[in-house]
Amino acid sequence: MTSRPVIGISTFLLDAAWGRWDSMRSVLLPERYPALFQQVGGIAVMLPPDAPEHAAAAVARLDGLVIAGGEDVSPALYGEPAHPETLADAPERDLWEAALIRVALAAGTPLLGICRGMQLLNVVCGGSLIQHLPDVVGPDLEHRGTRTGYNRHAIHPVPGTLLAGLLPEPSVTVPTNHHQAVARLGEGLTVCAHAADGTVEAVEGPGFALGVQWHPEQGEDLRVARALVHATRPAPVPAG
Repeated sequence: MTSRPVIGISTFLLDAAWGRWDSMRSVLLPERYPALFQQVGGIAVMLPPDAPEHAAAAVARLDGLVIAGGEDVSPALYGEPAHPETLADAPERDLWEAALIRVALAAGTPLLGICRGMQLLNVVCGGSLIQHLPDVVGPDLEHRGTRTGYNRHAIHPVPGTLLAGLLPEPSVTVPTNHHQAVARLGEGLTVCAHAADGTVEAVEGPGFALGVQWHPEQGEDLRVARALVHATRPAPVPAG
């Protein structure tokens, strides 16, 4: 029987309230993240922020790694001052997740970055970010979520890329909620999807290293998540 691969998912570290607790420092993850990877055959484990020097030991115990969405990445990591609209208040998470990404890339561990996770993948590879998309594409911004949840818009995979092999349609509608995006592309990465306004919607690197600007855990399309789980399984050795 094939064992289920262990998929580590990074988490939030923040104060939360529940039951009798008004404010408790907590490790949190929206339930849809683990549910998505459980649905496609993985065992989901949460990765709370830790010292960066422990990243190698953590990744060594995983079959695949997911860097989840969340707060803006600190612009200090790519050498820029903060835009007035940038909300970067998770330094422990920035350093921990950056270390996880570096280890995963070096080890060839299948990696999926979601929204913030894609942006941090780009920064780790030496790229930079547009800190506020309305400054570039105008105020009528389809990328941002609504008051009641996520927005939806079309993305266009680039033919010949890994992503286009997973999503072969010329246009795919995805759930989205972001105000930042890739500016300078990181070294070793390839743009593999755009929005109609030119915004980079996905990047990929060697092996299975994929970042998507949208939120697959908020939709019904399982193909990207299923591909990560599939990438954790060694290719069969040809007979003879």
